[in-house]
Amino acid sequence: MKLRYNKFVTALAFTAGLQLMSCSDSFLEVKPKGLNLEANYYRNQEEAFNGLVAAYDVVGWQGNGYVSTIATMNAASDDHYAGGGGPSDIMDFQVISNYTLNPTTGPQGELWRKGFSGVFRTNAILEKLPGVPMDETLKKRYTAEAKFLRGYFYFELVRLFKNVPLFTRTISTQEMYDVLQASPAEVYAQIEKDLSESVTDLPVTINVATEGGRVGQGAAHAILGKVYLYQNKFAQAAQELAKVNGTPGGNNTYGYKLLGNFGDLFKTRNKFNSESIFELSYTNTSAGGWSCVSCTEGNVMNIITGPRGYNRKSDTAPDYVSGWSFLPVTPSLFEAIHFDPRYKATVANLDSLEKAGAVSYEKGYMNTGYFLEKFAGRQSDRWTGAGAPELNFPQNMYDTRLADTYLLEAEALVRGSGDLTRAAALLNAVRARVGLKPVAATFENIKKERRLELAGEGHRWMDLVRWGDAPAVLGPKGFVAGKHEILPIPLLELENTKIEQSKEWGGTR
Repeated sequence: MKLRYNKFVTALAFTAGLQLMSCSDSFLEVKPKGLNLEANYYRNQEEAFNGLVAAYDVVGWQGNGYVSTIATMNAASDDHYAGGGGPSDIMDFQVISNYTLNPTTGPQGELWRKGFSGVFRTNAILEKLPGVPMDETLKKRYTAEAKFLRGYFYFELVRLFKNVPLFTRTISTQEMYDVLQASPAEVYAQIEKDLSESVTDLPVTINVATEGGRVGQGAAHAILGKVYLYQNKFAQAAQELAKVNGTPGGNNTYGYKLLGNFGDLFKTRNKFNSESIFELSYTNTSAGGWSCVSCTEGNVMNIITGPRGYNRKSDTAPDYVSGWSFLPVTPSLFEAIHFDPRYKATVANLDSLEKAGAVSYEKGYMNTGYFLEKFAGRQSDRWTGAGAPELNFPQNMYDTRLADTYLLEAEALVRGSGDLTRAAALLNAVRARVGLKPVAATFENIKKERRLELAGEGHRWMDLVRWGDAPAVLGPKGFVAGKHEILPIPLLELENTKIEQSKEWGGTR
């Protein structure tokens, strides 16, 4: 199974021309750099597949500054500090964590590049596919996957930036500098269209042994449900998510099922498990090295979140890799989860281990003694082949898993005055998995459950913003209401273009 999985993932290495786009200075440079490389591409089914894989590759984007969506959203939330070796270590994390970011400094440049690299790649595929000589049924599937991915990338862009250009076709270099931003409503309408149209030609289920990482119908319904929920379209959100969730704790059309052991979700061997709906794929076989951090296909979250200077003094101590101590868990999250059954699988308590004499570690910046157990690198996963071992951890991460969609549907039902009996069943199925007693299906209970169930997985900041809770919860970190709900558009994108800065950041848009 692992060999076949790696065959799909390492196909990324054969799309080197397309991957040059990830190293550009701004999204405006992405397409021009790819133009000559793609001019004579997509001549056959193999090349069409390689182009599709290159689009999938953007989902797990990790920039040269170690910026990824999950890591950035963690740093911005109340569950984590930036951490690291000092107040200037990976500055993109520091400024989003203390809300001192501005249009020239912060993670927004990398996240903008990620989104539009994905959009450009999917647009190229969608334009080229009609002329590719290949099986028509397979072509429809590739088209559906590309539409799903374009909708996915735009969903992230509109949530992070609000005011973004809307590209549904490839454009020339000259046209790029005249692009205008679309309204958020227009962007959301296109996302809904792409995801809705993708469903019919996506497979009902995925053979994870040969196609792990690709999307099926369940993923399209799940992301579309999220899209509706973010627009407060509660009835539509509940309807889409119900298609994914089926009977709470039981059967559904797509074969998804909560894992019996919560901790098993974060074991590297459990890639593409029954709870996974859409997964960020990583591998240790790309031989990624320091000359191009963004080129590795390994998971850098594993090294950045590990405790710094870790020294294992007892054979019974965890086999953590000595990491960089970024994203330490805050006392706030520790207090919230300390007596919850998910605590040990979520938080690495180095403070207690050190007091017991089992380990020692270097106290990094903003050290709390608590680290992210879910993604702290392990010696058992340490790569010994070609490339830098720090950049080649193989653990996957989740964009969307079944417990997430259970709680999202429960929220849509509660907020939309829907079926509260079903909402309670969904909420309590998540709790029952870890041995917790049932609670009432209230908005506050769902909020608490999402925090504890999904801690460290990149959801918390987005949740706080869409709930309107961010100013109160994140105010102590520097969050300013009416400004920090979105990221500033990177300054490079404003120069010599018609793109305008958002009003929240002093612009006119």
